[in-house]
Amino acid sequence: MSNSLRIAWKDLMELFRNRLGLIMLVLMPIFMMGMVGFIFPSNTSLSHVSVGLVNQDEPVNGFTNGSQVFLIALNDFNSRTGILDISNVSTVDALKESVQKGDIQGGIVIPSNFTQCLSSGQQGTLIIMTDNSNPQISAAMQSALTTVFQQIGTSLAALALNASSLSIVQPYNIQVQGVVTGHTSYFDFIAPGIMAMTVMMSVMTGLPAAISQEKEVGTLDGMMVAPINRLSIIVGKTLAQTARGLLQGVLILVLASVLFGVSIQGSILLVFGLLLLGVFSFVGLGVVLTSFAKDQETAMMIMMTLMFPMMFLSGVFFPVQQMPWYMQDISKALPLTYAADALRKVMVLGAGIPQITTELTVLIVFGVVMTAIAVPVFKRAMTR
Repeated sequence: MSNSLRIAWKDLMELFRNRLGLIMLVLMPIFMMGMVGFIFPSNTSLSHVSVGLVNQDEPVNGFTNGSQVFLIALNDFNSRTGILDISNVSTVDALKESVQKGDIQGGIVIPSNFTQCLSSGQQGTLIIMTDNSNPQISAAMQSALTTVFQQIGTSLAALALNASSLSIVQPYNIQVQGVVTGHTSYFDFIAPGIMAMTVMMSVMTGLPAAISQEKEVGTLDGMMVAPINRLSIIVGKTLAQTARGLLQGVLILVLASVLFGVSIQGSILLVFGLLLLGVFSFVGLGVVLTSFAKDQETAMMIMMTLMFPMMFLSGVFFPVQQMPWYMQDISKALPLTYAADALRKVMVLGAGIPQITTELTVLIVFGVVMTAIAVPVFKRAMTR
């Protein structure tokens, strides 16, 4: 027993001497408890949901413009509740493109025959346009808007002075449409995020073995004294991690399509391009972090401490919009957020390159900057 205690003490002393490993040991539970305690919203009510409004209504001679009456009531209700941030959009196509870009979270469409239907004693149709790539937010917005429209309709019908224009108890027929046709499920939302997350984890967990372990066993010394440029070593290890990450990403894509019926609305080539760009973005960061670690165990602790918060804060499992505002600000600084959003827009909404320029720009800039930092950091670490 005394020998066992001496061995345990020796291992603990090694941990305490490893300052970086000790810091990661403390930070990991702090990050995890912080996420669990603060990442979830304190309430489920919607506030300041950005929606676009397309008003195609055409006036009818001799009757009050039904869409104007509805909009006055909607703006009055919204000024008291603050549920919506409404912006006018010219066409339905422009509305769909704004949803694909992520500028708005949904839309309201007033058809051209809205006033005509009301004037003839029929229900006027109101269309709620939802974001298929975000079923949780879409369901909440659909429920909230339906309730609001019904309340407005009932109030207007009760107070209407012109019985011929509002002659029914509930004047509005509320319909719901997605930006793309077809039914989407929670798995359609989560599959692109899992692809991006798996690519990140594959790269981040592979680099400690590719660099730190080789430093420990001495095989990296052989490469360092070989007549090759050190940049070639980084490129070679990057290519290996790229192949590994792409393989796992493609495997998840195939399983999601075959087993769970996830369909790709956009370009399959763009999906592969985003996976490749995601690998490129994370490799530089992984090389930098691994270069600071003196052994594989410390490198893995650093990677895990970084990966777990990123997994929960990047909207992989549930929408970023449901987080508190301060967590949303943190998520905007994480590359995984942009990789998951871009894949989700392409796969679920059928977006093209013009609709994901922000995500592409962030991933490219982040990858270039981290790679530029990784090269000198790696060289300096190998010199030590």
